[in-house]
Amino acid sequence: MNNELVFKKSSYSAHGQNCVEVAHIPTGFRKSSYSSAQSQNCVEVAELPCGAAVRDSKNPSRGHLPFPAAEWDAFLTLARDSRP
Repeated sequence: MNNELVFKKSSYSAHGQNCVEVAHIPTGFRKSSYSSAQSQNCVEVAELPCGAAVRDSKNPSRGHLPFPAAEWDAFLTLARDSRP
């Protein structure tokens, strides 16, 4: 997995020093393997070049939460260790 997002200057930034940079977030969200098959309350996850993003499957238009790779790996380790 690549360790960084590719940022570019936003087309909405002026030609000054105070520029906003943006990076493309992949839209390939899939149902998390940690979501129950019978549950309507699912978490979706998408791989990012430097981590992962999660969102609520019932409200995908409300956005997502990105996590750096180290935090995502720590979360997955804890989730796997906590499985019955």
